[in-house]
Amino acid sequence: MAETQLTRDTFDRLQAELEDLKTRGRVEIARVIEAARALGDLSENADYHAAKDSQGKMEARIRQLQAMLGGAVILDSGAAGANGEVATGAVVSLRYVGDDDDEVERYLLGSIEERRPDVSVISPNSPLGLALMGHKVGDRVSYEAPSGMLEVEIVAIGA
Repeated sequence: MAETQLTRDTFDRLQAELEDLKTRGRVEIARVIEAARALGDLSENADYHAAKDSQGKMEARIRQLQAMLGGAVILDSGAAGANGEVATGAVVSLRYVGDDDDEVERYLLGSIEERRPDVSVISPNSPLGLALMGHKVGDRVSYEAPSGMLEVEIVAIGA
């Protein structure tokens, strides 16, 4: 997996999730599989197959977290956008040019793992993310969306 930029809080949260999955999660799923196995014929045992499916998903998440954390670069969340330019880790307030309602939308540029309840997350590698990088408040930026070309105005940049 490529380099992933994460804030310290997100890195620590993901590290804790990984440790939990590798310890408590594996023990719990082994218990569930063993209990299902005790129910009899494995070829027609829905509980057993469901438990094995859950185990596979958990192991996939473990591998994903290991790869992500192994290549993680810790961002200084206080520095994101500090120089007045859009950068990874910054929260950007945008207004879509041509909209009648002048509604301002807020986005965090970063990994989906950075999710927060108050802002939507967009990848710095998405068309909008790439278009915004390096721009300042007041700049108008165009980007190619699935519905065609869109233009946004940067209203504010914060962390």
